[in-house]
Amino acid sequence: MDQYIRMGNVRAISSRAMEGLAVEPPLAPVAPMGRLAAIDVVRGLALFGVMAINLIFEFRVSIFERSLPAIEAASPLDRALESFLIRAIDSKAFALFSLSFGLGLAIQFDRLADNRRTVLLLRRLTVLLAIGLVHLLLVWNGDILTEYALVGFVAMPFLFAPRWFLATSGLLFLGLYLTLPPLMSLPDPAWMANHISAARHVYVSGSFPEILVFRIRELPAIPPLHVAVFPRTLALFLLGAFIWRTGVLERAAENRGLLFGVAVGGLLLTIVAASTSLAPVTLALSYGAFIIGLVSTQFASRLLAWAAPLGRMVFTNYLAQSLIFGWVFYGYGLGLFGQVGTSAALSFGVAVYAAQAILSLWWLKWHTFGPVEWVWRSLMYGVFQPMRFSKAPI
Repeated sequence: MDQYIRMGNVRAISSRAMEGLAVEPPLAPVAPMGRLAAIDVVRGLALFGVMAINLIFEFRVSIFERSLPAIEAASPLDRALESFLIRAIDSKAFALFSLSFGLGLAIQFDRLADNRRTVLLLRRLTVLLAIGLVHLLLVWNGDILTEYALVGFVAMPFLFAPRWFLATSGLLFLGLYLTLPPLMSLPDPAWMANHISAARHVYVSGSFPEILVFRIRELPAIPPLHVAVFPRTLALFLLGAFIWRTGVLERAAENRGLLFGVAVGGLLLTIVAASTSLAPVTLALSYGAFIIGLVSTQFASRLLAWAAPLGRMVFTNYLAQSLIFGWVFYGYGLGLFGQVGTSAALSFGVAVYAAQAILSLWWLKWHTFGPVEWVWRSLMYGVFQPMRFSKAPI
């Protein structure tokens, strides 16, 4: 594992450097190795939270069930697990995911040559949008990649601005999210109740074409769920870019005290914010700062190194989870939709996540990128990116 930390960091840097070299040399020198591994650890851990929430509340049952009065879980264990997921993970994991994506977008922007960065990043986001739409239509309509691509298009002009403007804009959009009423309302409760009843029939016993038709008919009810959080996602993208440009993550060991201070401050703000819409954001900031601070220590970097491969292949793993869970819960597979308790489903999810951690580590011993990441980068540059190493690491 210690060997992976050293070699994984080198590969993380070299692969990103090669992204710039595939077209033009990057504008700035490559930053220190450790911080990229730490960012990948954050992505890998955030992926677990995203997986758990998607699995329990959106694959196992209808995405709209949470919008109606709760139906008591079958067992005290299931009730306790659902309560924990809602309080500790739920939208916090998505907020952390959004922060890391904004941070990654800023890294790409800063590394690319001035005369190509706009074209390449627009192409990058367009490819992400295409992947997201395919995922949304053919696999699962809880897709987050489409929203990330659209938010990325809006966030791009802000990346040309100075650091203070990124921070100010991020806080303003966060303030809009907290104060403005939802731009779109959820469907009528009676419609949602009827839809949930239909979903329990179609998703359990329907064929792939039948489920596809049902999913497409369901799409008009999905945008309100994304539009409601669009300002928050944009705010987190901009704040992630701001965090990157402070330079704190490049010198995490030197700024460990600051990172742990932010973690404690975020936790205190979460307690003050209680159940308001601000709490997921402050807790996500707390989680992120705490993880980065931990990984800046030698002991924790070894302890959490298993999460870095998951983070480097985060989109491959995210899409693979959708394919696996779709097969398990929908009628073209095992048809377990609405029939599995929270604890049983989460146990399965943990097993899938653990298997992905092992497979990601193995894959990255031989390959520069994850499969989806390779397609994404190759289409972005219009040139096939180097995929395989000539030999496995010693």
